[in-house]
Formats: sequence, structure tokens, C-alpha cells
Amino acid sequence: MPELPEVETTRRGIAPHLEGRRVAGVVLRRPDLRWPIPPEVSTLLPGQVIDSVERRAKYLLLHTGAGTALLHLGMSGVLRVLPESTPIGKHDHVDIVLDSGQVLRFTDPRRFGALLWQMPGETHELLEGIGPEPLTDAFDGDLLWRVSRGRSAAVKTFLMDNAVVVGVGNIYASEALFAAGIDPRRAAGKVSRERYARLAGEVKRILAHAIARGGTTLRDFLSPDGAPGYFYQELFAYGRAGEACKICGTSIRVVALGQRASFYCPSCQR
Repeated sequence: MPELPEVETTRRGIAPHLEGRRVAGVVLRRPDLRWPIPPEVSTLLPGQVIDSVERRAKYLLLHTGAGTALLHLGMSGVLRVLPESTPIGKHDHVDIVLDSGQVLRFTDPRRFGALLWQMPGETHELLEGIGPEPLTDAFDGDLLWRVSRGRSAAVKTFLMDNAVVVGVGNIYASEALFAAGIDPRRAAGKVSRERYARLAGEVKRILAHAIARGGTTLRDFLSPDGAPGYFYQELFAYGRAGEACKICGTSIRVVALGQRASFYCPSCQR
């Protein structure tokens, strides 16, 4: 599943082509993706000017005066801006037609993505109760330390909880914990304030670097221009079970935490 850097890379790729453009029409080639597509997408979005393209957690929000279209890429979704005349593929489920003669095309082979609607002044239920963005000042080590007190869950599971902070998925949680030298199995409530300060800093650094590098090259993800991300080449822990640690040479281990594979170095992470 695309993680925050991949979604942010997509936002940055499509925003210049969408912002300030009027929606000439919406083509839905099926009535649903992961969930039914609300009728407001077809009735309210056409004719509206896209004021801005925002990312909240792993959702992309197309803001207009009539409301906001919410897009989620799911497991395999890709958004591309293409000429309206571009031939339609088997998995091209949605076109948002722009007055520029281009379309925002949503391609999703597995159909775990979503296209939803949020009325002005409202917050969609999927966005309610979620934590701060990791690249903002609202997220820091003090927040992690306060929220973690009394928590017995593994610190990696805690870090991936959207109620704590949004968008820190499996890859980047593994990498941030490695960089901070924290064993992912350690109870969240047993991590010190000082170590949480370092962890929060590493989350910010690694996510920002991954965004700059275009995200992580995974099987299903391509950036909007069709090019893969390059951060995968720089991973220290994730996906490297049995390989030598790049820092100390110890074999990277893998353990299941919260039903997710968690990679760590038993020497560098304590």
C-alpha cells in the first residue's frame, strides 16, 4: 500500500494541473471502489473550481466550493493527469474531466481505493479522531511520550496508530525505529522522553527524505509521471531480513508485530 511519502508525491504531482481548474465532468465507469461512490461526486463536483489539493493522512482532498472529493489510493491505486483522448484501460475506473482538456484518471486494479465526498464545514468520518501530521510542529517527542504512558503495546505498533500520528506506515516506522536505535518490540510505555524526542526527529527526517526521493519503489506504486520512487535503495531495515546490518554487520531480523512484519537489528536497536 502506498504510504505517506507516496501519497504526498502524488499530491505534488497532480496539484499544479488541478488547482484553479474547473471540473467539466465526472466519468464513473463503475459505481463503487472499496465503498460505493457517493452521488454527490457526480451531481456536485461538475462545474466546480478545484481550489486546492490537500493531503490528510493518506487521503487526497480536492477542495471546491460545493464540497471536497476524498481520494484514497488503497493497495494499488494510481492517479495520473492525462489528455482526455488517452485510451481507457481495463482498470481505469474514474475520470475527473478538467476544463484544460486533461483528465485526472484513477486507475485501481484491486479496487481497494476510494472516492468519497465531504460537505463544506464537515469532517468525513474517516478523518475524525485521527492524530497530527508527522511533518508538522504538532508532532514531537513530547506528544509521543505523553500519549504512550501506560501503554503496553509494542512501540512500533504504537507509532503506526493513526490516533497517535497519521501516515507512519510499516516501512517508515521500521526505518525510523532503526535510526533512533529503538527495538520495535519494546513496550511503548517503557520508552523514555529523550528517546521519543529522537524517534520523532527521525520520523520527520526519514519521511521528508523519502518525499524528496519520490517515495519507495514497491511493486504497485509509480509516481504520477510513471517513474518509480528511489527511497527503497536506501532502506536500512525494512525488507532486509537475513542481510547484514549496514551499520554493524549483524543479521537483520524480522518479527511479527500487530500482524505486520517488523525488521530490526538486534545490536543497534535496544
